[in-house]
Amino acid sequence: MAQVKGFNPKEPRYDQTTFRGRFRHFLDVADPRCLAPSLFFGMSLEQSATIMAQYSANSLPKGTTADTLWLAKKVSDSAIHPDTDEIILQPFRMSGFALYGTPIVVGMLLPNPTIASTIFWQSLNQTHNACVNYSNRNASQATATSDLVTGYLGAVASSVGIAVGLNQAVKRAAISDRLRTLLSRFVPYPAVATASTANMLLMRRSELKNGIAVKDADGTVHGFSQKAAERAIFQTMLSRVVLPAPLLLIPPMAMMAIERTSVLKRFPRTRLPIEAFFCVSAFVFGLPFAIALFPQTGSLDADEAEDRFKNLKDANGQPIEKFFFNKGL
Repeated sequence: MAQVKGFNPKEPRYDQTTFRGRFRHFLDVADPRCLAPSLFFGMSLEQSATIMAQYSANSLPKGTTADTLWLAKKVSDSAIHPDTDEIILQPFRMSGFALYGTPIVVGMLLPNPTIASTIFWQSLNQTHNACVNYSNRNASQATATSDLVTGYLGAVASSVGIAVGLNQAVKRAAISDRLRTLLSRFVPYPAVATASTANMLLMRRSELKNGIAVKDADGTVHGFSQKAAERAIFQTMLSRVVLPAPLLLIPPMAMMAIERTSVLKRFPRTRLPIEAFFCVSAFVFGLPFAIALFPQTGSLDADEAEDRFKNLKDANGQPIEKFFFNKGL
């Protein structure tokens, strides 16, 4: 493997111990420009894969810079599954989340939704989320089909049930039509946030029973901890609650502000493009913000872990004071 100063493919480019570093990292992961890298970066997916292969084979062209390697890694990682080496379909890539998710969000935010339209958009949203989660799953370990089906059905049922219930409550409430329309725009958020959390809990419920792998600072696995699983799932749950907020709260609030001006009265056909712009912006920046709230690698003090993890020593014979685990997404 070649050595290029400033490039290490085994580590993220930005410091993951700070929110700023994690945010910049996930901005790269969710960058929609990766869907057309030749157009935006002058580097195709095939070229990026070739450069990374040359790096691994220690056959890089002379003068290849760290910036070129980071770009190649960004483009290839955005489309190629790290475990299977298969190309992920564009609608289900993290980089495609904004482009392909925006029409769905716009649909969920349409005013005065009917029961049929609510069921359609909420079901479509959860189907898209399920496909994204599956396409970007950890494929090093097989996931039971029953867990996938249970998680999907649980997410659809909770999102549709909450959205339909809240919409009907808003319609029956003794309030003005203006307030009714306003409230209906914010119904998708609690529905999607609850569904996302339910999906995660159903998919990862076995971790609470069996625990997740915990490692020392050297990367040596010392067993499976339920306490670590509880912390990982709690942090992931908070991220899942925050994630839909920018996507489903910022666009309607922005549109409310614009509706108070004369812009939409003078140019009524600009409503959908303007709302789509706010949705895309919320996707591009809101998704990295939510995922970056907590480090991907979590930690647990030995004193907080189960008794079997206390008084353990590392390979150098030193007491292990802190264990580390993969939080998940």
